[in-house]
Amino acid sequence: MDDPLAARPARPRERADAARNRARVLDAAAALFAARDPRTVTMDDVAKAAGVGRGTLYRRYPDVASIALALLDEHERALQERLLGGPPPLGPGAPPGERLAAFYAAMVELLEAHIGLALGAEAGGARFAAGAYGFWRAHVRALLAEAGVPQTGALPDALLAPLAPELYAHQRARGDTPAAVTAALAELARRVTRG
Repeated sequence: MDDPLAARPARPRERADAARNRARVLDAAAALFAARDPRTVTMDDVAKAAGVGRGTLYRRYPDVASIALALLDEHERALQERLLGGPPPLGPGAPPGERLAAFYAAMVELLEAHIGLALGAEAGGARFAAGAYGFWRAHVRALLAEAGVPQTGALPDALLAPLAPELYAHQRARGDTPAAVTAALAELARRVTRG
């Protein structure tokens, strides 16, 4: 039988000028998100900072959130790989409560390093439409099932709610340290998994 993947047409190569424009847009957006509240960044701001026309920008990105999501995606993919195949307790091989606590700690690290991107990418309901959220939710569900925790469809979402970028930014603004947030989430992980 023929390989069905071999029959797929090759993805068109990105033109050199398009690749340069994409890099300029992402670099400019990253600088803007780092310099100020990403929820105040507009598409015009990004186009001006990148030195590209609005049409060029809108052809690839429909809104600021999609630009932030593109930037955040590589960091989230690296974390997903560590969850699937990294060493315990983040990766397989540790009890579910320890893995959940390690996941929380890794997410706090990600938020601390990239809060601007997370705020820009996950504005409003965009958080729930992102592929990463679905991955995080499936991971939490699997850990709960492994721990034997009876669950409704809402429990994984409730356990992900403390990782909302807006909440983390609020906690940091009021003086909570990443270590304090991580410790609170580790306690939550232990209690919910009874571990």
